[in-house]
Amino acid sequence: MALAVGGGDLQRLRRLNALTVISTLRAEGPLALTQLAERTDLARATIKELVRDLVEQGWVAEMDPSAGGKGRPARRYRFRADNGRVLGLDIGAHKVLAAVADLDGNVLHLAREPVAPEQSRAERLAAVDRAVDACLAGAGVAPADVWAATAGSTGYVDLDGRVVLSLAIQDWSGVPLAEHLGARLPCPVLVENDSRLAALAECRRGVARDVPNLIFLHIGRRAGAAVVLDGVPLRGGAGAAGEIGLHPLFNLSRSSDLLQEGSADYWGVFEAARRGERDAQAAVMRYVKLLGLATAAMALTVDPDLIVLGGGFSRSADMLLGPLEAELAAMCLRTPELRASTLGDECVAIGAICYAVDHLNGLLFNPLDNGGFHRM
Repeated sequence: MALAVGGGDLQRLRRLNALTVISTLRAEGPLALTQLAERTDLARATIKELVRDLVEQGWVAEMDPSAGGKGRPARRYRFRADNGRVLGLDIGAHKVLAAVADLDGNVLHLAREPVAPEQSRAERLAAVDRAVDACLAGAGVAPADVWAATAGSTGYVDLDGRVVLSLAIQDWSGVPLAEHLGARLPCPVLVENDSRLAALAECRRGVARDVPNLIFLHIGRRAGAAVVLDGVPLRGGAGAAGEIGLHPLFNLSRSSDLLQEGSADYWGVFEAARRGERDAQAAVMRYVKLLGLATAAMALTVDPDLIVLGGGFSRSADMLLGPLEAELAAMCLRTPELRASTLGDECVAIGAICYAVDHLNGLLFNPLDNGGFHRM
């Protein structure tokens, strides 16, 4: 008895096939129709029809024929990452960094605004607005062209995009960040903790691309942490996962005080330690021991394969990695590998871009959604 296939089933099958084409082009393109048929295991005639529709809808573009060789070159097609734009923000104690990227997360323009920890909430939000405006203008992008935006903020951020608690920035606790940005941008606005976004950036673009389970240490004047399990930053029930620094036993929020030795010149302490000055070396070791204690507590809980050192102090990873590994070896059942971030101070903004792209992928390319391809 033949299986009857209704119109709805055919429409769903066509959508799934179109999703397969887009996914393949994003991962492996540009490709010719024959290559697409081979990669997707679909008939060439089906591929030709799907690609034609996707070109008309603006999701796929035909490449210019490649020169050289005999005969007529095969037409090749690519995913149109330039079909839309996403915005990423890093809102920290000392800077606001905005980045505009295409739908594949390729950064097109950056804009930076300096800020200070003691500035008022209104002043910091004004700096955020200036950074967004400068970034969009520099990229030639109108607010209406932004399809999704993610802001990374220091502090504990709840699921509604509100900064519940910030120790690093005065007058920042309680700021409704998603609401503020949502009033300026006609698109979905997401807000996340900066350490989790930095960890996501390391998984997608940094030193942890081959590692599914890791701990990210966001170390600088203030310290934070994030846990990634199976490639996904852990949020917890209300967005407070990874906030181990608030525990009074570790007090990571004040850990950099151990480096000051009566001065706020942290970099001077690291440089002095490199020169062999004993007081500076002792200060670095005090810092490492406290950092190791908190990190070991997390490592014993989640058993990561890797620990990544990021944030401002990662520039002195040569002074930190060896001693920290020794501390962990004395406390952990299994000592994870340690690596230093290579993404610099753009790490949070890159993670915000990745988060926004992921959100759009779920909205636009979800096979469980019965709708068509459209701008959300």
